Amino acid sequence: MTSLEKNLAKAETYLARFRAEGVLNHINGASIPAQSGEVFEILSPVDGKVLAHVAKGDAADIDAAARAAAAAFPAWRDLSGVERRKILNDVADAIVERAEEIAFVEAMDTGQSIRFMGKAALRGAANFRFFADKAPEARDGQTIYAPGQINMTSRRPIGPIGVITPWNTPFMLSTWKIAPALASGCTVVHKPAEFSPMTAKLLVEIAESAGLPKGVWNVVNGLGEGAGKALTEHPDIKALALVGEGRTGSMIMKQAADTLKRVHFELGGKNPVIVFEDADIERAVDAAVFMIYSLNGERCTSSSRVLIQDSIYEEFTKRVAEKADAIKVGHPLDPETVVGPLIHPIHEKKVLSYFDIAKEDGATIAAGGVKVGDEGCYVRPTLFTNATNDMRIAQEEIFGPVLTAIPFKDKEEALAIANDTEYGLAAYIWTKDLTRALWMTDRLEAGMMWVNSENVRHLPTPFGGVKNSGIGRDGGDWSFDFYMETHNVCLATGDHHIPKLGG
Repeated sequence: MTSLEKNLAKAETYLARFRAEGVLNHINGASIPAQSGEVFEILSPVDGKVLAHVAKGDAADIDAAARAAAAAFPAWRDLSGVERRKILNDVADAIVERAEEIAFVEAMDTGQSIRFMGKAALRGAANFRFFADKAPEARDGQTIYAPGQINMTSRRPIGPIGVITPWNTPFMLSTWKIAPALASGCTVVHKPAEFSPMTAKLLVEIAESAGLPKGVWNVVNGLGEGAGKALTEHPDIKALALVGEGRTGSMIMKQAADTLKRVHFELGGKNPVIVFEDADIERAVDAAVFMIYSLNGERCTSSSRVLIQDSIYEEFTKRVAEKADAIKVGHPLDPETVVGPLIHPIHEKKVLSYFDIAKEDGATIAAGGVKVGDEGCYVRPTLFTNATNDMRIAQEEIFGPVLTAIPFKDKEEALAIANDTEYGLAAYIWTKDLTRALWMTDRLEAGMMWVNSENVRHLPTPFGGVKNSGIGRDGGDWSFDFYMETHNVCLATGDHHIPKLGG
């Protein structure tokens, strides 16, 4: 039996429950169907067949979940940070124990390679551990002195939170939002993406098995126009955290306006890798290839544009093309696979459309540019060369294993090209000149920048974008700034003069 055959057999054992009972909602500790009884299908990106049926939640289900979260909020809020730390660390332990199950289910649900999904589960556990350890200090504030007064600030959890997560690496991204919400003392109503809802159900079950009280975390599946809209408008939900794309963020802001909800958006990107002629070329090539072709290119921080100084443009793009052509495209459970199938036929159709757009705009397809096979959503890693930044392939978020290479003359032109986009999530600079690196990072319109590195995540640092790439920051104390309200108490000292009005 091959490694793939063994993994397929394992996957079937983990998927059996979803095939039998479907993907149910989880409200107040109970697995339940949608109140309407309606379901929708999710398709396997491997072969396009029905993977499972999912509860199609709507406003009634969201209302039940929001009421459960509101009822559970006072007790969870009043639990000490030390007690919350214990529970959340237990959740992290439970995630590690079921890491294989999570990885196999997520690989089959999303099409992501198993070599990356195992790490995604462990990163989810790391998120819980990090914010668990910060729970005891979540309410900490400052002491601020002024003449005649002492001010003391503190933070309090804002209340029930709505969390809407995307279909790419949904398990890890769910923990990235939900762990700090729980650590702060908030309760949660989670709406997963309709394309990949399975591991959201696993995650809430894991949390409750580790001691999380019922009702603190609720999950409602459904479509954006049904469950999503109801969540954004529900009066019991005090804030909304979204990982998604800009159009969805815009709709959520409009829907949340009547109830004055706080919003936190991590949205799309068209992130540049800027490579100067003095860079370590081999490392820069490897980083650019890894950041666009791993995880199927379906991630917001992927390096979807590579800006290369013209003196090394031909050499650099030749190396990238060679590496792209050598990447194995295949079944997500094959240990040798790097690029698996894209999430859904709808998304595959979008990605494939850019191959014709590139030709129409005058770019060259130097690698890939084709669908692989007749079954499933497989696409070859693709490189566009001879591109200019005004082309659609350089401006629009393709969100697949597709890289656009653009030449530049000097740092001024590189900066102008890099900033010439509606997005501003991440940027990567490759140069041995520290002065040039600092000049670039001081002027780039990006929320996060890495110099001579791929995207290396450090949990205490802020994560987020500018322009159309988002609102707010995750990570470290920045997460608590969103999930909590800051309060101030002013104490008068000495004989504070109070103005007299009247007799």
